[in-house]
Amino acid sequence: MAEAKRRRIVHVVYSFGVGGLENVIVQLVNRLPADRFEHVVLSLTTISDFRQRITREDVRFIELNKPPGHAIPLYPRLFRLLRELRPDVLHTCNLAALEVVPVAWLAGVPLRVHAEHGWDAHDPQGKNPRYQRLRRLYRPFVSHYVAVSRDLDDYLARAIGVPARRRSLIANGVDTDLFRPAAGAVVAPPGCPFEPGRHWLVGTVGRLMTVKNQPLLARAFVRALRERPAFRETARLLIVGEGPLRAEVESVLAQADAMDLAWLPGARHDIPAVLRALDLFVLPSQAEGTSCTLQEAMACGLPVVATAVGGTPDLVEQGVTGQLVPSDDEAALAAALLAAFDDPARARRFGQIARERALVRFGLDAMVRVYSDLFSGRPGAAVARPAV
Repeated sequence: MAEAKRRRIVHVVYSFGVGGLENVIVQLVNRLPADRFEHVVLSLTTISDFRQRITREDVRFIELNKPPGHAIPLYPRLFRLLRELRPDVLHTCNLAALEVVPVAWLAGVPLRVHAEHGWDAHDPQGKNPRYQRLRRLYRPFVSHYVAVSRDLDDYLARAIGVPARRRSLIANGVDTDLFRPAAGAVVAPPGCPFEPGRHWLVGTVGRLMTVKNQPLLARAFVRALRERPAFRETARLLIVGEGPLRAEVESVLAQADAMDLAWLPGARHDIPAVLRALDLFVLPSQAEGTSCTLQEAMACGLPVVATAVGGTPDLVEQGVTGQLVPSDDEAALAAALLAAFDDPARARRFGQIARERALVRFGLDAMVRVYSDLFSGRPGAAVARPAV
């Protein structure tokens, strides 16, 4: 019997760097059955060392180095490339990659799946009329939509007019074996100047960009230092990631004479070790889909303080796995930090329940299974499932 032909998937992103969206692609490439699927990662701009997280050796990486602005000048090249690759599936992610879908339709790609992982940095609430018009304009060329959170799924239905039969709600998954609580004594990640156990470590992980709003965490940390002198004795701040907001975060800390109480190591490749060193994880975002890093922190058994935006309230249960605060509310975030600092036993209970929820509700295998059905051309099998 002849061997069945593998389905070729071309994953299209604006940039393949460090991030939750890219991490989902890594998980899919590494975990979808190799005898059924082959993969191409196509970046409209550049591909970073993050590609090293992909363990399969048969993956082709293509970067187009697109300059700022619309991709129209690249359309002829994209058309030729797709005709050469002859993919069975085009998998585009977020608005910046959506304009490739009509080109793929013209090139004869039979299944065109578009995934919305979160709001654009310039449109953190999804209210920009121009972006809504663009999404409606491209809608006829998309075979099936994926939303990673309930609010994004509602947005596709309400604002873009995507019927239920053409969309699935597939929450991001997390590797609960890799992201797990520490076994035995907690150790600091290499280079960290603070000691777990002696210091109370609060932190976040993510790109230092406006929508992630790390300066809010820095300001709340400084406010807590002012309001509670004992907080300064043991509380330490970790902000892991790189991006344009680094200077603002450093300025907030420097003005409060708190730079020695914080560690900003930039991007790291040992995120599980970083998370396991924390006593509290904070997600201060202005907008979110389903935050992969938040899921990873919960899988590591961490209590959480997060802004109540996007899909985050679907992950964090107030007073059970953590605390939700309003977006951009420095006073509320500082109060939540102090509450966790003052009652470590309660915080640990939150973390234990968070780990239990992670194991039950967003294991990685379930996510991969649903995408497998979808990429196999069975969108009816890729049923919508709750975000958590």
